[in-house]
Amino acid sequence: MEFLKSILNVVQDFWRRWRFRYYLALAYVSYWRSLLRRPNQVLSTWTNGRQLGRRVAVFVHYDFDGKVQPFVLPYLQALHALGFDTVFVTNSGKLTAESKALLQPLCAAVLIRRNIGYDFGAMRDGLDHVAARPDTTDMLLVLNDSVYGPLADMADMIARIDFTQADVWGATESYQNRYHLQSFFIAVGPAALANKAWAKFWKSVRPVRNKLWVILHYEIGMTRDLLKPGLRCAALYPYRDLIARIDPSSLVRHDKDDPDDTDAFVINRKTHLKRLLYSASHRVPMNPTAELWRQLMEVRFPFIKRELLRDNPASVIDVADWRDTVRHYYAIDLAPIEDDLQRVLRDKTP
Repeated sequence: MEFLKSILNVVQDFWRRWRFRYYLALAYVSYWRSLLRRPNQVLSTWTNGRQLGRRVAVFVHYDFDGKVQPFVLPYLQALHALGFDTVFVTNSGKLTAESKALLQPLCAAVLIRRNIGYDFGAMRDGLDHVAARPDTTDMLLVLNDSVYGPLADMADMIARIDFTQADVWGATESYQNRYHLQSFFIAVGPAALANKAWAKFWKSVRPVRNKLWVILHYEIGMTRDLLKPGLRCAALYPYRDLIARIDPSSLVRHDKDDPDDTDAFVINRKTHLKRLLYSASHRVPMNPTAELWRQLMEVRFPFIKRELLRDNPASVIDVADWRDTVRHYYAIDLAPIEDDLQRVLRDKTP
């Protein structure tokens, strides 16, 4: 039996390796095909006619129907209140008249582009429009609509961005595959804007239709390319701090007849906690916006990932009580989140 298991393990490992190589080959083919396309995929541009200020945000959006869903508006309103000129870039290929009317009071520009190149293709087009320079831009944010929020006032988070301590800030960081800042929230300062590596990286971004290429070369590759010339990259909510907040005390049984032992939500929390402790102790990298979502809530992280509530690709077992957790830490109306989940969920309850 042990011999058969070892043979099966070898076969499975062989299959995984060759399957990855197959998908990697497809990624390279997709990249080569992208060289036949022009980098800019913008179809139309609206601007308010004013020069961009010293605080600028590029905000990437996608909606199949070309609508700005209600959960997006609080984010744009928060940026506007904090003095950011927002360049809104949609990958939808269209926008409804109602959505345009909602965006124009909140944004300095609205770019509609073809849905080619995923978020990084849209980011490049938005950054080309901004043309940020270190002498004209104090802070550049690169954001997308992959999160719900802000759940709390963003002013505290923005105030913590200190370009004397790091040149590029992410909200969170990941060690999965290679170290990188997670791209849903990137803050860039004058030193990075002045460095050739910043412009060189974005010039290399092509409208590639392959997600694996985008993840390996852009999502992960951006941080790697910025670190090479000595730019400092850091996270506002460091991975090590989140790991330190994993508390094993709830696994200690004080009473064998504790009614919590039959509560499915408590059981799921304890099961997930064991997974966190195992991964942390074995140095297995985790996605902080998925596996460590509860620890982020504890430090008042102002967002929760849409993917976590919609698809849960990391199979986080304790996410079902996200409502109670959000209500515990934040005073916020959950209706926009609930409405969006009602719209997008398939064979799953919110």
